[in-house]
Amino acid sequence: MSIVIGGMIGLGKTSVADTLNAHFKNKGIESKVFYEAVDDNPILPLYYELTPEELDARRIPFLLQLFFLNKRFKTVKECVNWREPVYTIQDRSIYEDWYFAYVNKNLGRISELEFKIYEELVDNMMEELNELPKKAPDLMVYLKGSFDTVIDRIMARGRSFEINPELKEYYFEVWKGYDEWVLNQYAASEVLVIDMDNTDVVKSKADAIKVCNAVDEKLNKILKIEKAQIG
Repeated sequence: MSIVIGGMIGLGKTSVADTLNAHFKNKGIESKVFYEAVDDNPILPLYYELTPEELDARRIPFLLQLFFLNKRFKTVKECVNWREPVYTIQDRSIYEDWYFAYVNKNLGRISELEFKIYEELVDNMMEELNELPKKAPDLMVYLKGSFDTVIDRIMARGRSFEINPELKEYYFEVWKGYDEWVLNQYAASEVLVIDMDNTDVVKSKADAIKVCNAVDEKLNKILKIEKAQIG
């Protein structure tokens, strides 16, 4: 089974991924987490720290989207190689990368030409993935939260390049359309929504258990459907 953890910046994708990984291992299920490239990303701090004029001059937003797309494409191929009987857990999906590029285009940080090139590259990559067995995830665990929760979590984790107050407008632009995109446009897999306004898998063991149980229940339903289709 392949799971992707989706959701807004700061809502706890890595923590949920680690929680599920430990949960599966405790059940005797081999699992592996594929983390988002943040700490080893030389472009991300620039994206948050440079002025709008510097971002535009150096085309940093476009470079950042290409960086993430390249890393995510590699992760998808690695997940295919690891699957069955291993459960793979991806910290964000290649499908969400398109959404971030789209937001940056709407903000004027990526030009129409850059976005066209980006979309053509994504289409080409997905065509390559079509040759691989079961490239799409089985489930997206979508972390949903209010904008206040997003800001609180971003500030709490304290990454220096993320806590500039001037970034609040950017976070809002990403946040405001995220739910609509996942719930009405994303079609690669089933979606399980987790309310992060009332969930903290790090501070609350009960919350961690609740999330794991919800994922187990959803995966069991998916497996039943798949078996029924085969049979």
